[in-house]
Amino acid sequence: MAEVVVEPAVTGAGGYPSDLTDEQWALVEPLLPPPRTGPKGGRREKHPRRRIVNAILYVVRTGCAWRQLPHDFPPWQTVYWYFVRWHDEGTVVQVHDALRAQVRRTAGRSEEPSAGLIDSQSVRTADTVPAATRGFDAGKKVKGRKRFLVTDTLGLLLAVHVMAASVQDRDGAKRPLLWARLDHPSVRKVWADQGFAGRLVDWMAQIPGRELEIVRKDPGQRGFQVQPKRWAIERTFSWLTAHRRLARDYEHHPAHAETVIRWAMIGVMTRRLARGRPATRPGARPLRRTTGV
Repeated sequence: MAEVVVEPAVTGAGGYPSDLTDEQWALVEPLLPPPRTGPKGGRREKHPRRRIVNAILYVVRTGCAWRQLPHDFPPWQTVYWYFVRWHDEGTVVQVHDALRAQVRRTAGRSEEPSAGLIDSQSVRTADTVPAATRGFDAGKKVKGRKRFLVTDTLGLLLAVHVMAASVQDRDGAKRPLLWARLDHPSVRKVWADQGFAGRLVDWMAQIPGRELEIVRKDPGQRGFQVQPKRWAIERTFSWLTAHRRLARDYEHHPAHAETVIRWAMIGVMTRRLARGRPATRPGARPLRRTTGV
């Protein structure tokens, strides 16, 4: 008598590891603006939203150029148009912030944090990046751009700002700290490393009215050691650089580089929220295998 064994298989669309599962898409879809449906509401959208989002996540994860998107995605011009449109309309920020609130609730935290972390990362840029938006970080010996991140104590993004790598940490930190203060007034304290010490501490107390605490290294430290509090934001940088589009800065506009970072965090958070649920991708169907007994 033959035994039928059913195994999951993924075929056709949905075969890329960066694609959203059904569970992950259910988290993102309600947060996107309503699709255009007809003449009065604008031209009807031709391509499914899910394929557009998957294409953007594919670029972010693999680091390929927009023009090199696989042909089973919508045309690259369409995908890039949505990338810019959702950036300009603030859709990416809204989706990101809503998912962050869900992750915090799932972790047993309140939606708004009470403390944060700030750090910077210098990365090289592609040759196509305008010279006016890049510089040389003499300390890290990197010619390119610098990313300033403010996160909560879970490592979730609160604010991001990208500028030339030549900008000093204590100068470049002011704008993201102000954004974090305006968007998250519940944050009363921010931890930073020694690169942010000095006049920035006084500025933080006088202008945003918040405490900036410098986490200093042990005087006898040799080599790398995990720093108290700050390890969470270091982990965030490792999450981001796991996305090849962020291993180097390819974006023409620094603001688009910030949006790519938010898309990477959207992927991180949807995977975390859907963790433990059966992963179902579009196009999946059972595979029948017959074995003799």
